[in-house]
Amino acid sequence: MEIFTDHIKRLTQELSGLPGVGAKSARRLAFYIVNMPPEKVRSLSEAITEAKEKSRYCKKCFCLTDTELCPVCSDPKRDQSTIMVVEETGDMAAYERTGKYEGLYHVLHGAISPMTGVGPDDIKLKELMSRLSEEDIKEVIVATNSGLEGETTAMYISRLLKPVGVNVTRIASGVPVGGDLELVDEVTLLRALEGRVTL
Repeated sequence: MEIFTDHIKRLTQELSGLPGVGAKSARRLAFYIVNMPPEKVRSLSEAITEAKEKSRYCKKCFCLTDTELCPVCSDPKRDQSTIMVVEETGDMAAYERTGKYEGLYHVLHGAISPMTGVGPDDIKLKELMSRLSEEDIKEVIVATNSGLEGETTAMYISRLLKPVGVNVTRIASGVPVGGDLELVDEVTLLRALEGRVTL
C-alpha cells in the first residue's frame, strides 16, 4: 500500500533528480521541507526561482553570475595573463577556495566525450580561442578533471593551443583519477596547481 500523498511523491521525485541525491536522501529532504515553517518554505522557493531567473553566464569566462562580468573577471588585481580552463563553475569555485590562484578562468561547460556525443563544438572552446586572440595571455592552465573525458579534453586543448604560441600547462597529479575537482580538498588542489607541468 502506498502511504505517501501525490504531493510528497512528486516532491521526492523532483529532489531525486538533483545530482548526488538518491531516493533515500530525496525522501528525507521532502519530509524536512514539508515540516518546515511556511515562511521558510516560501523563502527557499523564492531563492531557487530568483537564482534561476537572475543567473547568467559571465560574458568573458562563462561562469555563473548575476552580473555581466563575474567578480573574478571584473577584479583588476587578478593576473590578466593567465587563464585556468575548468569544466564547470563548481571547479572554479573549488580553486577559488584555495585563495592562492590569482589568474583568470575559462569555464568549458563540459568535456569532450565521444561516447556521449559531446564534441569540441559542444563546449566553450571557440570562446577560449577568441579570448586568446583578444587578450595578452601568456599561460593557459588546463584544469579539467582527471577522468577519461577530462584527459581527452586536456590533450585536445594542448594540440589546439600549441600553434598559438601560448604556454599550455596541466595541473599535476594529486587530484585523484576519476575525481571531480569540486569535491577535492583545498590542499590537494593547491598541490596540483603548484605542480602543474607543460603539456
